This record gives sequence, structure tokens and C-alpha cells, in this order.
Amino acid sequence: MTDQWVALEPGADPDERVRALRRAHETFTTVGTVPRPVRPVVAESWRRSARAGVGPDGTASVELTDDDLGAYRAEHPLAQVMPLVRELVGTFAAEGSHLLAVCDAHGRLMWVEGHPTTLRQADRMNFVPGARWSEAAVGTNAPGTAVAVDRPVQVFAAEHFIRRVQPWTCAAAPIHDPHTGRVLGAVDITGGDGLAHPHSLGFVQAVARAAESQLSLVTPPRQAEDTVTLSVLGRDEAELRPGGGRRVRLSRRHSEVLVLLARHPEGMTGDELLCALYADESVTPVTLRAELARLRPLLPPGLLASRPYRLSVPVECDAALVERQLETGALTAAIRAYRGPLLPNSQAPAVVGLRRRLAGALRTALITRGDPDLLADWAHAPWGEHDLAVWRALAAVRPTAPVRARIAALEAELSVPGVPGRRPQVRQTPWVTSGATYSQRPPV
Repeated sequence: MTDQWVALEPGADPDERVRALRRAHETFTTVGTVPRPVRPVVAESWRRSARAGVGPDGTASVELTDDDLGAYRAEHPLAQVMPLVRELVGTFAAEGSHLLAVCDAHGRLMWVEGHPTTLRQADRMNFVPGARWSEAAVGTNAPGTAVAVDRPVQVFAAEHFIRRVQPWTCAAAPIHDPHTGRVLGAVDITGGDGLAHPHSLGFVQAVARAAESQLSLVTPPRQAEDTVTLSVLGRDEAELRPGGGRRVRLSRRHSEVLVLLARHPEGMTGDELLCALYADESVTPVTLRAELARLRPLLPPGLLASRPYRLSVPVECDAALVERQLETGALTAAIRAYRGPLLPNSQAPAVVGLRRRLAGALRTALITRGDPDLLADWAHAPWGEHDLAVWRALAAVRPTAPVRARIAALEAELSVPGVPGRRPQVRQTPWVTSGATYSQRPPV
């Protein structure tokens, strides 16, 4: 084999290769070794699949249906290029009894289209919109492996990790955000053994590049002078980025002021701002006016207005972006945008409320959705590694030995066996994020 990314070299006998791959698959699933002729990319994928706890007799789970699926697709960036993808792939798929599929960056299928008979056959293995086809969920497969390794890849017949998928062959290529390089998902062609030809791999790669070119036209990068942004997630000192100007690092109190004013574009009176910022009722309006006087020279001219206190231009806060994404059902995008608790060491009453509501809404959505990849992302983040509720939700959908061990350790930390009524001790854990150190009280 001269190119490990191509399933069959020229002149290879497909039937003979299938037989050899089935023997190799049986060897791996029984004794854990990968014999030839398994390609390195497939061997590595099999090992990742096994480490994730995928069994060879498993099946994909459908996570999104009906309105939830429709809302998720409408919000996803790849919705903008689906007409182009259909134009390039649709006829080829329908006439060749193949399927066109597009997944997100977590391997969740968003669109599956093509020949009606092939669609009915695929339905029997849950190769349908809304189903999770990541490697961690169903093992080696072209769309899941393409987003896992960030490369175009073919998966031929018994190279699939799950046995019920082994009659199929597929080729997929990742699609990237043209401005950031982030993987947005993958385009896939699924069908018979004929797709093992090198041309199918080149074809899906060309479609992915065309989609990226289209995205660069329909989603031009935002110009710095068009907006003022405020970053407050995962950091105690907010960063303000005025349109076209230098970045401004703010003190904690000034950060709190801008968070609240960005939250209230209609403005806040001095009394409202005083109550929102200070739990101590003895703090006087003079103290607040002094803080605002020190803040005003740090901001672009005219940004902080008075009577009532307000921001003179819209300010895009990263916390507000996460809230909007969550409200539209775009949980994956919300989790990706969440960089940590909002001003985590702030004790300003209104900021504490915002921080708790945002984190609580995300946690509730995560646990309700039960997405193993998103739950794992949260659980392994600094703010989630002591979150017992999320770890338990992760164990319900991905009951691996490391997850169960982590739950046991957390339960041991949070309780003292044999001492009735003993309250769990909550540990303060320092984290360093974006240049700011903070302590996060782990939710239980």
C-alpha cells in the first residue's frame, strides 16, 4: 500500500481484501492485536474505538429528531453551503445508489440524502439525520474518523469497527471554517465497494474545498472597526476590544461595571448600579462615582454615557453570545464558546447571579441532552472536573472504567462514610485561565 489514506491500491481484489480484513477484525476484537493488511490509519482508529468502549456489535444512537434537529441544522454554519454540496454530490449519489451525508464536528449526522432504496437500507443501521457517528460512539467510519483525524479518509467494508456497518464503504473529508481553520464537520459519500476507488476520496476532498470557498464568501470575517467586544468568560479581568483600537485590560470592578451595562443597553441609574455591584449597603454613591471616573479614561471617548449610566454603542459580550446560542438550541456552539465561569471571583451580587444562571443553564442542557462528547468536554474542563452531576450523566451514556473511577473518587471526596449528617466538604480549587487565577466552587 503506497497511500494509507486510500482503501484499495490499483489492482487489488476487493473480495480477497474483505476476507483478510474480516479475519483481522476478528483478531483485534478477540486478542487486541492488529495484523496486516490493516492500514495504519484504520489500525489507529480501531484502537481509539476500543479505548472509547465501543463494541463491535453496537449501533448508533439518534440524539436529535424533528424540531430539535431542524433548529440545530438551521443554526449550523454548514447549512449555508448545503445547496452547493447537493449540487455537486446529489446527482452522483442518487444515480450511483449512494448516499450524501454531512456531519458536524462531533460526528453527528445533520443531513443524509440520496437513493431511496439505499436510504431505507441505511435507516436499519441508524445512518440517519440526528444520529451520532463519531468514533467514540460507533467506532471507525468515514465521517467520524475524518473529523477525528482532520483528514480526508476512506473506510472500506470490514475496516468499519461495528459489524453491521461492514457491508458499506464510505469516503469523507473535513470542512473547515475558512477564517479560523476550525473543523465544522465533514462531507461523506456512503455506498458500495466501488467507493473504495481513489477518485471518490479526491471527489469528497474537492467538495469540501468548494464548501470552504463558499463559506469564505457568505461569512466574511468581521472587521475590527465594526464592533466592540467584551470578553469575560473564564477570566477575572475583562478584556475590552474597541472597534479598530487597542485591547484594554480592566480591573475586576471595572469589568463588573461593563458586564452590567452591556447587559442593560437601556442604561442603569446610579442606585441600580450601586445595588448590583455592592453587597455592602454601607457603600455610598460617592464610591461608585469615583470608580466610574477612573473607568471613563480607559474607554474609547464617549463610550460611557451618564444619566442613566449606559454604553453609547452596542458591546458584544461573549457571555451574551453563549446565552443566545443556548436559547436557539445550538448547545454544541454554546459549549465551544464557553471559556469558563463569568468573572469567576467576582462577588458583585448581580454578576454572581449572571454567572450562576449561565453555568446552570449550560449544565442543565448538557445533562438533558446526554451528548457524551459534550458532557466529556465539560467534565474534563477545570470548571467541570468536580461536577459530580455531569460526571454521573456522562457515566450513563459512556460508562467507561475511567469515568466510573472518577465518580467514585468524587463521591469519596464529598462524603464521609459512617458519619450520619456529615456535610460534604467543598474544596476551593485554583485555576489559571487567560492570565487570571480564580477559585471555582465545584457544583454538586
